[in-house]
Amino acid sequence: MEKLLKGKDVADAINQGILKRTPALYEKGIVPTLAIVRVGESPSDIAYENGAVKKAKTLGLQPEKFICPADIAQEDLIEVIKAINNDEKIHGILLLQPLPKSIDADAVRNTLCPEKDLDCISDASLARLFLGQEEGFSPCTAEACIEILKHYRIEIKGKKIVVIGRSMVIGRPVAMMLLKENATITICHTKTPPEDMRAICKSADIIIAAAGHAGTLTADMVGSGQVIIDVGINFNEEGKMCGDVDFEPVSDIVSALTPVPGGVGSVTTTLLMKHLVEAAERTVK
Repeated sequence: MEKLLKGKDVADAINQGILKRTPALYEKGIVPTLAIVRVGESPSDIAYENGAVKKAKTLGLQPEKFICPADIAQEDLIEVIKAINNDEKIHGILLLQPLPKSIDADAVRNTLCPEKDLDCISDASLARLFLGQEEGFSPCTAEACIEILKHYRIEIKGKKIVVIGRSMVIGRPVAMMLLKENATITICHTKTPPEDMRAICKSADIIIAAAGHAGTLTADMVGSGQVIIDVGINFNEEGKMCGDVDFEPVSDIVSALTPVPGGVGSVTTTLLMKHLVEAAERTVK
C-alpha cells in the first residue's frame, strides 16, 4: 500500500477552515449553537454526545443538550424538536439514533426542519440531496468519504466507483454525491451475487465499503492501484474495532486505504461542526 488515508489530516484541515469563519459570526453576536437531542442513557449515544460536545467547544461553538427520558411520549419528543426548530439562537440539531422502539422514529426525524438538519436525516433533507439542491446539508459520513478523496487529491471525475451498501444513511447518499462529482457509480449489496460483486469490485478505481459487516471486502475482490474507503464500524471476536475491509490482506494489494479506527469516523464529527457554522452563516445572509 502506497498511502494510508488518515482522517486526522483531513479533519485538521476542515478545523482550520472553521476557525477562520467563526470570528465574522462572533462580531455579529452569533455563536453557532448545536442542539444535541438524546433519548435514554445508551452508552454509545452518551459517548457520541461527549465527543460532539468536546469537538464543538474546541472550535468555539456552543453545544446545548436536550436529554429526554427513555420512556418519553412520542408527542412530547416531537414538541422538543419543534421548540428547537423555532429557537433562533439554535442553528443545528443532532438527533442521536436509534430511538426507543416505542417511538416512531420516522415521525420524529421528519419533524426536523431542513435548515437545522445538519446530518440530513429527514425525508425533506434527503429529497434535497437527491434532487441536487444546494441549500441542504449532506449526511456527514457520506460527505466524509468525498472529503478524504479530495484532501488526498484522488481524482473522482470519470472514475469507476463501486459503493458496497445501499442504506439511506450512507450507501445511496454517497452514490448520489459521487454521481454529482461526475463519477460512474455501481452499487452492490447483499443480494448481489458474490461472483458478480467480486468482478465488479476488481474493475473499480475506487471502492466505498459501507455494508456494515466485517470482512465484506476481501483480498480476492481488489486489485493493484485501487483506492479503498472503509466506512464500516464493527467489532471482531476479540472486541477490537474493525471496518468492512479485511485490512491486512487488502492493504498488501491496493494503492490507498482508510484505517478503522482513524479514517472516515474521525472526519464525520468535524463535518457536523462545519455544517453548524454554515447553518449559522445562512441566518445572516
